Amino acid sequence: MRTYRSAAVLAASILLLTGAAIAAPSAYAGPSAPGAVQAKDRNTDFNGDGYEDVLIGAPGATIDSKQGAGFVTVQYGSRSGLGTSPSAVFSQNTAGVRGAAEAGDAFGRSVATGDLNGDGYDDAVIGVPGEDIEPLADAGGAVVLWGSPQGLTGTDSDWLQAGEPSAWARFGSALAAAHFSPDVPGDELAVTDLSDLMLFRYEPALLKKDADAAPLAPAQRENVIPAEPGHEIDPKSLTTGDYDGNGLADLVVSGTSGGAAPGRGWSAYFSGQVQGLRFERSLRGGPAVASGDINNDGYDDLVTGTPHNHDDTSGGAPDGGVVGVYYGSAGDGPVVGAAGPGTEPVWWTQDSLGVPGVSEEGDGWGTDLSVGDTDGDGYADVAIGAPLEDIAAQGSGVSRLDAGAVWVLRGAADGLTTAAARSWDQDSGEVPGVTEDYDQWGGQVRLVDPDGDGRYGLLAAAPGEDVSNGVVWVLPAGKGGVTATGSWTFDGGSLGAPRTKAHFGEAIDE
Repeated sequence: MRTYRSAAVLAASILLLTGAAIAAPSAYAGPSAPGAVQAKDRNTDFNGDGYEDVLIGAPGATIDSKQGAGFVTVQYGSRSGLGTSPSAVFSQNTAGVRGAAEAGDAFGRSVATGDLNGDGYDDAVIGVPGEDIEPLADAGGAVVLWGSPQGLTGTDSDWLQAGEPSAWARFGSALAAAHFSPDVPGDELAVTDLSDLMLFRYEPALLKKDADAAPLAPAQRENVIPAEPGHEIDPKSLTTGDYDGNGLADLVVSGTSGGAAPGRGWSAYFSGQVQGLRFERSLRGGPAVASGDINNDGYDDLVTGTPHNHDDTSGGAPDGGVVGVYYGSAGDGPVVGAAGPGTEPVWWTQDSLGVPGVSEEGDGWGTDLSVGDTDGDGYADVAIGAPLEDIAAQGSGVSRLDAGAVWVLRGAADGLTTAAARSWDQDSGEVPGVTEDYDQWGGQVRLVDPDGDGRYGLLAAAPGEDVSNGVVWVLPAGKGGVTATGSWTFDGGSLGAPRTKAHFGEAIDE
C-alpha cells in the first residue's frame, strides 16, 4: 500500500493572490528538503533506470465499446533507444486504475510527469477532462499512476478533482509538475480546467497516517488566472523551467484571450520562490509553450507558439503562425537578455530569413513546440509543428490540405538561429508515408533522448493519420542533429492498444 496521502489542493483560484506567493497553509506543509532543490530539466523516468521514457495519450480510443474513453501508452527508454517494447498500455479499465472507461471521458487528452511523492521514481498524471462526476457532466479529473522499479503501475492509483467540481469545467485539460517550492520532498502538480489553475501536493505519511487530506475549498470559483488588465486568458497549456536561475521551477500558464479581443495568445508567468509560486507578469504569445536553455547561459528560456496570430507580431506577414522566444535572466525570468520586464521577445515566422518555407494563411506554425539539444553541443534546439500546413503532393502539383510539417531551429550562444535549420513533411526523403489531406503531421512534436546519449531525436505525431487513428514518427538524432535517416513509425496497435479513431499522439509528455 502506498505510504503517501491523497493530494491537497493548495490554491483553487489564485487571482486573489496576484503579486503574492501561493503558499500551502502550515497544516499542509511538508518537511523542508535538505539543501537546495534544483528544478529538473526532465522528469520522465518511471522505473528509475536513468533513461527517459515516453508517455503518449490517445483520448479518442474506444475501450470495451466505450467510444472516446481513451488510453495512454508508456515506452521505456534504454541504451538501445526507443522501441515498441518494453511498453505498457493503461486505460480506466486497467486493473488498479481509478474509475471506469466511459464514452467521452478522453482519458489521455493531457499528460504530465513528475516525482509527486519524492520516492525517486517519476509518476504519470493523466488528464480525464471528459469525466462526469454525477450529476455534473464533463467536470473532469486526473489519474496518478505511480512509478516503481518495474515502471508505471495502476496499483494504488490516485484520483484528483477540483475541490468544488462544476459541470463542463473539464478539470485536467492541462497538466505540469515540477519542484516549485523547497518545502516538499516531491514535485507539485499544476492543473487547469477551462478557467482556473489549481496546485496539488502530496505529503509523506510519516506526518499523518489517518484519513486522506480534504481539498481546500476555493475562495471564489468565478475567478480566473491572474493577468495584467486586458490580458486575461483561457488556459490551454502549461510549461515549467528555471528562468531566473534561483534553483526552483517557475510556471507559465498559456492560453488565448477572451472578452473584446478574443483568440489572442497570452501567457501568465509565475516564479518559483521559497514562499511558493508568485505571479509576476503577463507575456505575449501562446497558447503553445515550451522551455529549455537555448543559449546555454544557465537560465531556461521560454518559447511561445501563436498559430493564429491576431496580434500581428509577425510584422504584417500572412497569418501562418508565429513563434516567440523569451530569454531567461538572473532575477527577472523570461525577458530578452537582462533588459527587464515587459521586453518584447524575439519573434520568428516562416518568412524569417533562413527559416525553410513560406508563411501562408492558416499554416498553424507553432501549434506545438518542444525544446532539447539535438546534436549534443550544449545548446537546446526548438522543434516546431505546423499541422495545418498544406503540402504540394510530389509529381501532381495538387496540395494536400492540412497535411502538416515540422521544423527544427538550432540554439546557439546568441540564442535561437536559423543556421542549419531543417524542415520535414511526409514527402521528405526517407520519411515513411505520404502526405494526405488532414493528417495534421506535427500536431504534437517532442524532442526526446531515450538512449541517454545527450542528443534528442524528434517525435512527430499525426493524430489525423489513417482517418484519425493517429500515428507517431520517430526521427532519430545523428551527430549533426535530427535526421530522417533511419526514421520509423508506430501507432497504438504497435503497442497492443486499439487503433480505430484513437487519435494516438494527441498528447505526448514534454
